[in-house]
Amino acid sequence: ARVAVNIRRCSAAHPAVQRAAALHCAPRHGRSTPCISRRESSRRMKEKYINLFTDFGFKKAFGEEASKEHLISFLNTLLPERHQIHDLQFSANEYQGVTTLDRKAIFDLNCVSTSGEYFIVELQKAKQNFFKDRSVFYATFPIQQQAQRGEWDFKLSAVYTIGILDFIFDDEVRSHRQDVIHRVQLKDQHHRVFYDKLTFIYLTLPNFTKTADELDTLQDKWFFLFRHLHELDEIPPRLRERVFLSLFEKASIARFEPEERQAYESSLKYYRDLKNVIDTAREEGREVGREEGERQAKCETACHLLTQGLLTDEQIGAVTGLSLTDIQRLRGSNGGPI
Repeated sequence: ARVAVNIRRCSAAHPAVQRAAALHCAPRHGRSTPCISRRESSRRMKEKYINLFTDFGFKKAFGEEASKEHLISFLNTLLPERHQIHDLQFSANEYQGVTTLDRKAIFDLNCVSTSGEYFIVELQKAKQNFFKDRSVFYATFPIQQQAQRGEWDFKLSAVYTIGILDFIFDDEVRSHRQDVIHRVQLKDQHHRVFYDKLTFIYLTLPNFTKTADELDTLQDKWFFLFRHLHELDEIPPRLRERVFLSLFEKASIARFEPEERQAYESSLKYYRDLKNVIDTAREEGREVGREEGERQAKCETACHLLTQGLLTDEQIGAVTGLSLTDIQRLRGSNGGPI
Protein backbone atom coordinates (compact mmCIF):
# COMPACT_ATOMS: atom_id res chain seq x y z
CA ALA A 1 0.00 0.00 0.00
CA ARG A 2 1.22 3.47 -0.80
CA VAL A 3 0.82 5.71 2.21
CA ALA A 4 0.47 9.47 2.68
CA VAL A 5 1.84 10.57 6.04
CA ASN A 6 0.67 13.69 7.89
CA ILE A 7 3.22 15.04 10.34
CA ARG A 8 2.02 16.84 13.49
CA ARG A 9 4.65 18.86 15.30
CA CYS A 10 3.44 18.80 18.89
CA SER A 11 6.16 20.94 20.42
CA ALA A 12 4.88 24.34 19.45
CA ALA A 13 5.45 25.31 23.07
CA HIS A 14 9.20 25.15 22.49
CA PRO A 15 10.22 28.40 20.79
CA ALA A 16 13.86 27.60 21.52
CA VAL A 17 13.68 24.66 19.15
CA GLN A 18 12.05 26.76 16.46
CA ARG A 19 14.58 29.56 16.87
CA ALA A 20 17.45 27.11 16.75
CA ALA A 21 16.16 25.55 13.57
CA ALA A 22 16.38 28.93 11.85
CA LEU A 23 19.65 30.05 13.46
CA HIS A 24 22.21 31.86 11.33
CA CYS A 25 25.40 33.76 12.10
CA ALA A 26 23.67 37.11 11.97
CA PRO A 27 25.37 40.25 13.38
CA ARG A 28 24.06 41.40 16.75
CA HIS A 29 24.51 44.96 18.01
CA GLY A 30 27.15 45.61 15.40
CA ARG A 31 29.22 42.55 16.24
CA SER A 32 29.25 39.18 14.58
CA THR A 33 27.84 36.36 16.69
CA PRO A 34 29.97 33.26 16.13
CA CYS A 35 28.23 29.99 15.29
CA ILE A 36 28.94 27.01 17.49
CA SER A 37 31.29 24.76 15.55
CA ARG A 38 30.66 21.06 15.20
CA ARG A 39 33.72 20.31 17.33
CA GLU A 40 32.66 22.70 20.11
CA SER A 41 29.12 21.37 20.16
CA SER A 42 30.35 17.78 20.03
CA ARG A 43 32.22 18.32 23.28
CA ARG A 44 28.94 19.41 24.88
CA MET A 45 27.07 16.32 23.66
CA LYS A 46 28.09 13.09 25.35
CA GLU A 47 25.92 10.83 23.23
CA LYS A 48 27.03 9.70 19.79
CA TYR A 49 23.50 9.09 18.52
CA ILE A 50 20.18 10.87 19.02
CA ASN A 51 17.50 9.92 21.54
CA LEU A 52 14.48 8.69 19.58
CA PHE A 53 12.10 9.84 22.32
CA THR A 54 12.91 13.47 21.61
CA ASP A 55 10.73 15.29 19.09
CA PHE A 56 13.76 16.14 16.98
CA GLY A 57 15.17 12.62 17.16
CA PHE A 58 11.90 10.94 16.18
CA LYS A 59 11.32 13.32 13.27
CA LYS A 60 14.93 12.96 12.11
CA ALA A 61 14.78 9.17 12.17
CA PHE A 62 11.24 8.64 10.84
CA GLY A 63 9.64 11.87 9.61
CA GLU A 64 11.85 13.06 6.76
CA GLU A 65 11.88 12.08 3.10
CA ALA A 66 15.37 10.59 3.42
CA SER A 67 14.33 8.47 6.42
CA LYS A 68 10.94 7.18 5.33
CA GLU A 69 12.31 3.67 4.81
CA HIS A 70 12.89 3.51 8.57
CA LEU A 71 9.25 4.31 9.27
CA ILE A 72 8.08 1.73 6.74
CA SER A 73 10.29 -0.97 8.25
CA PHE A 74 9.21 -0.19 11.81
CA LEU A 75 5.48 -0.01 11.05
CA ASN A 76 5.48 -3.22 9.06
CA THR A 77 6.64 -5.14 12.14
CA LEU A 78 3.37 -4.12 13.83
CA LEU A 79 0.83 -4.18 11.01
CA PRO A 80 -1.00 -7.24 9.65
CA GLU A 81 -0.01 -8.65 6.29
CA ARG A 82 -2.97 -7.09 4.50
CA HIS A 83 -1.86 -3.61 5.57
CA GLN A 84 1.88 -3.86 4.93
CA ILE A 85 3.35 -0.61 3.59
CA HIS A 86 5.52 -0.51 0.48
CA ASP A 87 5.92 3.24 0.05
CA LEU A 88 4.80 6.48 1.70
CA GLN A 89 4.63 10.20 1.16
CA PHE A 90 4.83 13.05 3.66
CA SER A 91 2.34 15.90 3.82
CA ALA A 92 1.21 18.58 6.28
CA ASN A 93 -0.92 17.53 9.23
CA GLU A 94 -4.53 18.63 9.62
CA TYR A 95 -4.82 18.30 13.40
CA GLN A 96 -3.19 19.97 16.37
CA GLY A 97 -3.11 18.87 19.99
CA VAL A 98 -6.24 19.94 21.83
CA THR A 99 -4.45 20.66 25.11
CA THR A 100 -1.10 22.20 26.00
CA LEU A 101 0.04 18.89 27.47
CA ASP A 102 -0.77 17.14 24.19
CA ARG A 103 1.42 19.59 22.31
CA LYS A 104 4.25 19.25 24.81
CA ALA A 105 4.27 15.53 25.53
CA ILE A 106 3.27 14.00 22.20
CA PHE A 107 4.69 13.86 18.70
CA ASP A 108 2.87 11.90 16.06
CA LEU A 109 2.63 10.89 12.43
CA ASN A 110 -0.72 10.38 10.70
CA CYS A 111 -0.77 7.98 7.77
CA VAL A 112 -3.34 7.08 5.12
CA SER A 113 -2.82 4.20 2.71
CA THR A 114 -3.98 4.32 -0.90
CA SER A 115 -6.31 1.42 -0.09
CA GLY A 116 -7.92 3.61 2.57
CA GLU A 117 -6.51 2.46 5.93
CA TYR A 118 -5.65 5.17 8.46
CA PHE A 119 -2.74 5.02 10.89
CA ILE A 120 -2.00 7.30 13.83
CA VAL A 121 1.55 6.77 15.11
CA GLU A 122 2.12 8.50 18.43
CA LEU A 123 5.31 9.00 20.39
CA GLN A 124 4.24 9.73 23.97
CA LYS A 125 6.83 10.67 26.57
CA ALA A 126 4.66 11.29 29.63
CA LYS A 127 1.67 9.62 31.22
CA GLN A 128 -1.55 11.65 31.23
CA ASN A 129 -4.79 11.45 33.15
CA PHE A 130 -7.47 9.78 31.04
CA PHE A 131 -4.82 8.58 28.60
CA LYS A 132 -7.10 5.93 27.11
CA ASP A 133 -9.97 8.40 26.73
CA ARG A 134 -7.64 10.77 24.92
CA SER A 135 -6.42 8.00 22.63
CA VAL A 136 -9.98 7.04 21.66
CA PHE A 137 -10.84 10.70 21.10
CA TYR A 138 -8.04 11.22 18.57
CA ALA A 139 -8.94 7.96 16.82
CA THR A 140 -12.30 9.54 15.98
CA PHE A 141 -10.68 12.15 13.71
CA PRO A 142 -9.80 9.76 10.86
CA ILE A 143 -13.17 8.06 11.36
CA GLN A 144 -15.07 11.32 10.92
CA GLN A 145 -12.82 12.28 8.03
CA GLN A 146 -14.24 9.38 6.03
CA ALA A 147 -17.75 10.84 6.00
CA GLN A 148 -19.01 11.50 2.47
CA ARG A 149 -21.43 14.08 1.17
CA GLY A 150 -24.79 12.98 -0.15
CA GLU A 151 -25.84 9.35 -0.10
CA TRP A 152 -23.41 7.27 1.98
CA ASP A 153 -23.70 3.73 3.31
CA PHE A 154 -21.38 4.42 6.31
CA LYS A 155 -18.78 1.89 5.20
CA LEU A 156 -15.51 2.76 6.96
CA SER A 157 -11.87 1.91 6.34
CA ALA A 158 -9.74 0.50 9.13
CA VAL A 159 -8.15 2.87 11.65
CA TYR A 160 -5.03 2.00 13.66
CA THR A 161 -3.62 3.94 16.60
CA ILE A 162 -0.03 2.96 17.38
CA GLY A 163 1.30 4.42 20.62
CA ILE A 164 5.04 4.32 21.33
CA LEU A 165 5.10 4.89 25.09
CA ASP A 166 7.93 5.82 27.43
CA PHE A 167 5.91 4.57 30.40
CA ILE A 168 3.92 1.53 31.47
CA PHE A 169 0.25 1.04 32.30
CA ASP A 170 -0.55 1.00 36.01
CA ASP A 171 -4.08 -0.36 35.70
CA GLU A 172 -3.37 -3.73 34.13
CA VAL A 173 -3.62 -7.06 35.89
CA ARG A 174 -0.32 -8.12 37.37
CA SER A 175 0.22 -10.99 34.92
CA HIS A 176 0.07 -8.59 31.94
CA ARG A 177 2.14 -5.70 33.28
CA GLN A 178 5.35 -6.93 31.67
CA ASP A 179 3.90 -7.09 28.15
CA VAL A 180 5.55 -4.84 25.59
CA ILE A 181 2.83 -4.98 22.91
CA HIS A 182 -0.79 -4.31 23.81
CA ARG A 183 -3.34 -4.88 21.01
CA VAL A 184 -6.83 -3.61 21.72
CA GLN A 185 -10.04 -4.10 19.74
CA LEU A 186 -13.76 -3.94 20.47
CA LYS A 187 -15.00 -7.32 21.70
CA ASP A 188 -18.32 -8.75 22.84
CA GLN A 189 -19.09 -10.53 26.10
CA HIS A 190 -17.73 -13.78 24.63
CA HIS A 191 -14.36 -12.11 23.95
CA ARG A 192 -14.89 -12.31 20.21
CA VAL A 193 -13.88 -9.34 18.07
CA PHE A 194 -17.02 -7.30 17.48
CA TYR A 195 -15.44 -4.69 15.17
CA ASP A 196 -12.10 -5.29 13.47
CA LYS A 197 -11.68 -1.89 11.82
CA LEU A 198 -10.57 -0.03 14.95
CA THR A 199 -7.32 -1.23 16.51
CA PHE A 200 -5.09 0.27 19.17
CA ILE A 201 -1.49 -0.97 19.43
CA TYR A 202 0.44 0.33 22.43
CA LEU A 203 4.14 -0.32 22.97
CA THR A 204 5.19 0.01 26.61
CA LEU A 205 8.88 0.13 25.79
CA PRO A 206 10.18 0.29 29.39
CA ASN A 207 9.13 -3.38 29.52
CA PHE A 208 11.44 -4.30 26.65
CA THR A 209 14.56 -5.68 28.34
CA LYS A 210 16.40 -7.68 25.66
CA THR A 211 20.10 -6.99 25.22
CA ALA A 212 21.87 -6.42 21.90
CA ASP A 213 22.86 -10.10 21.81
CA GLU A 214 19.26 -11.26 22.26
CA LEU A 215 17.71 -9.47 19.28
CA ASP A 216 16.14 -12.08 17.03
CA THR A 217 13.40 -10.35 15.06
CA LEU A 218 13.20 -7.10 13.14
CA GLN A 219 10.68 -5.93 15.73
CA ASP A 220 13.11 -6.67 18.57
CA LYS A 221 15.74 -4.56 16.88
CA TRP A 222 13.45 -1.53 16.47
CA PHE A 223 12.32 -1.75 20.09
CA PHE A 224 15.94 -1.97 21.22
CA LEU A 225 16.88 1.13 19.24
CA PHE A 226 14.03 3.15 20.72
CA ARG A 227 15.31 2.33 24.16
CA HIS A 228 19.07 2.35 23.66
CA LEU A 229 20.16 4.12 20.47
CA HIS A 230 21.42 7.17 22.39
CA GLU A 231 23.45 4.94 24.71
CA LEU A 232 25.42 3.20 21.95
CA ASP A 233 28.98 3.99 20.95
CA GLU A 234 29.26 1.34 18.25
CA ILE A 235 26.81 -0.46 15.99
CA PRO A 236 25.98 -3.89 17.48
CA PRO A 237 26.63 -6.83 15.12
CA ARG A 238 22.94 -7.75 14.95
CA LEU A 239 22.05 -4.25 13.79
CA ARG A 240 24.26 -4.17 10.71
CA GLU A 241 21.37 -4.64 8.28
CA ARG A 242 21.00 -2.00 5.58
CA VAL A 243 17.97 -0.26 7.08
CA PHE A 244 19.69 0.08 10.46
CA LEU A 245 22.97 1.27 8.97
CA SER A 246 20.93 3.98 7.28
CA LEU A 247 19.34 4.87 10.62
CA PHE A 248 22.70 5.08 12.40
CA GLU A 249 23.95 7.42 9.68
CA LYS A 250 20.91 9.69 10.06
CA ALA A 251 21.13 9.53 13.86
CA SER A 252 24.82 10.40 14.14
CA ILE A 253 25.07 13.71 16.00
CA ALA A 254 28.54 14.33 14.56
CA ARG A 255 26.96 14.65 11.10
CA PHE A 256 24.58 17.42 12.15
CA GLU A 257 24.97 20.98 11.00
CA PRO A 258 25.34 23.47 13.90
CA GLU A 259 21.70 24.52 13.51
CA GLU A 260 20.51 20.91 13.71
CA ARG A 261 22.68 20.22 16.72
CA GLN A 262 21.30 23.19 18.61
CA ALA A 263 17.75 22.19 17.72
CA TYR A 264 18.43 18.68 18.97
CA GLU A 265 20.01 19.97 22.19
CA SER A 266 16.91 22.06 22.86
CA SER A 267 14.65 19.08 22.18
CA LEU A 268 16.79 16.85 24.40
CA LYS A 269 16.74 19.41 27.20
CA TYR A 270 12.96 19.52 27.12
CA TYR A 271 12.73 15.73 27.17
CA ARG A 272 15.07 15.55 30.18
CA ASP A 273 13.21 18.34 31.97
CA LEU A 274 9.93 16.52 31.43
CA LYS A 275 11.41 13.29 32.79
CA ASN A 276 12.79 15.11 35.82
CA VAL A 277 9.38 16.66 36.57
CA ILE A 278 7.75 13.23 36.39
CA ASP A 279 10.41 11.60 38.57
CA THR A 280 10.15 14.41 41.12
CA ALA A 281 6.37 14.11 41.27
CA ARG A 282 6.64 10.38 41.87
CA GLU A 283 9.15 10.87 44.67
CA GLU A 284 7.02 13.58 46.28
CA GLY A 285 4.08 11.21 46.12
CA ARG A 286 6.08 8.59 47.97
CA GLU A 287 7.07 11.12 50.64
CA VAL A 288 3.47 12.20 51.10
CA GLY A 289 2.50 8.58 51.52
CA ARG A 290 5.14 8.11 54.21
CA GLU A 291 4.15 11.31 56.02
CA GLU A 292 0.41 10.71 56.02
CA GLY A 293 0.84 7.09 56.98
CA GLU A 294 -1.41 4.14 56.67
CA ARG A 295 -4.64 6.02 55.91
CA GLN A 296 -3.18 7.75 52.88
CA ALA A 297 -1.82 4.44 51.65
CA LYS A 298 -5.31 2.95 51.97
CA CYS A 299 -6.78 5.86 50.00
CA GLU A 300 -4.21 5.41 47.24
CA THR A 301 -5.01 1.72 47.04
CA ALA A 302 -8.72 2.51 46.89
CA CYS A 303 -8.17 5.08 44.10
CA HIS A 304 -6.26 2.49 42.10
CA LEU A 305 -9.05 -0.05 42.53
CA LEU A 306 -11.65 2.55 41.56
CA THR A 307 -9.69 3.30 38.39
CA GLN A 308 -9.69 -0.38 37.45
CA GLY A 309 -13.47 -0.56 37.85
CA LEU A 310 -13.40 -4.25 38.69
CA LEU A 311 -14.73 -4.13 42.28
CA THR A 312 -17.80 -2.64 43.91
CA ASP A 313 -17.46 0.06 46.56
CA GLU A 314 -18.26 -2.52 49.24
CA GLN A 315 -15.51 -4.84 47.97
CA ILE A 316 -12.98 -2.00 47.84
CA GLY A 317 -13.90 -1.09 51.40
CA ALA A 318 -13.33 -4.67 52.47
CA VAL A 319 -9.92 -4.77 50.80
CA THR A 320 -8.66 -1.42 52.10
CA GLY A 321 -10.42 -1.12 55.44
CA LEU A 322 -11.97 2.22 54.49
CA SER A 323 -15.61 2.95 55.16
CA LEU A 324 -18.21 2.93 52.40
CA THR A 325 -18.59 6.70 52.93
CA ASP A 326 -14.85 7.17 52.35
CA ILE A 327 -14.97 5.12 49.15
CA GLN A 328 -17.94 7.10 47.84
CA ARG A 329 -16.15 10.39 48.61
CA LEU A 330 -13.08 9.20 46.73
CA ARG A 331 -15.23 8.24 43.76
CA GLY A 332 -17.00 11.58 43.79
CA SER A 333 -13.74 13.54 44.00
CA ASN A 334 -12.04 11.50 41.23
CA GLY A 335 -9.45 10.21 43.64
CA GLY A 336 -8.90 13.46 45.58
CA PRO A 337 -8.38 13.67 49.34
CA ILE A 338 -11.24 12.69 51.63
